[in-house]
Amino acid sequence: MRLQLRQLAGAVFLGLAALSMAQPASAQGFGIGARFAWVTADSDADLDSVRFIGGQIRLGLSQRMGVEVSLDSHSEDFEALNQKITERPIQASLLLKLATGSVQPYLLGGPGWYKRSVKPLEGPGEDLEVSNTEFGWHAGGGLEVRAGKHFGFHGDYRYTFLDFGDDDDDEGLIGGLLPGHRGSMWTLGATVYF
Repeated sequence: MRLQLRQLAGAVFLGLAALSMAQPASAQGFGIGARFAWVTADSDADLDSVRFIGGQIRLGLSQRMGVEVSLDSHSEDFEALNQKITERPIQASLLLKLATGSVQPYLLGGPGWYKRSVKPLEGPGEDLEVSNTEFGWHAGGGLEVRAGKHFGFHGDYRYTFLDFGDDDDDEGLIGGLLPGHRGSMWTLGATVYF
């Protein structure tokens, strides 16, 4: 039930974003870009961040608001386990620009779908692939530097898999109000605007 509510909320977010795109094109900027991402799990173990490569589409809804849809990918072979693991997160973010001009700090947030697939490298069942997709919210902030009207560089930090407190959590008054997270993501990218 909880997963269905989260997916419904994500669908409503995307629907509202699509409806708001029906404004006149004069206030909008459409951009396509590439990016690198570093993802770190929130754990006590000393783990290195995992590097992803991907891209994004950005659409300005107004001077202060925009939407970003991003897809990243990472694959790794584990020969000792005879497994290939592929991860492909898709995130839809609402961007709230805190300033206009050539330097634009922004806040972001929205839903994400995180797909992980595992398949054998070789041997029996090579074509057998097991995959799952998790849903989670993300939020963060960043900075875009516009080098003219048609090009921009950006960097941002995102908390992923935000958790606003389960009914089972007993963390006291303040601990229950603060969101937890299962990881974080740094991104650096460039966008060409049309």
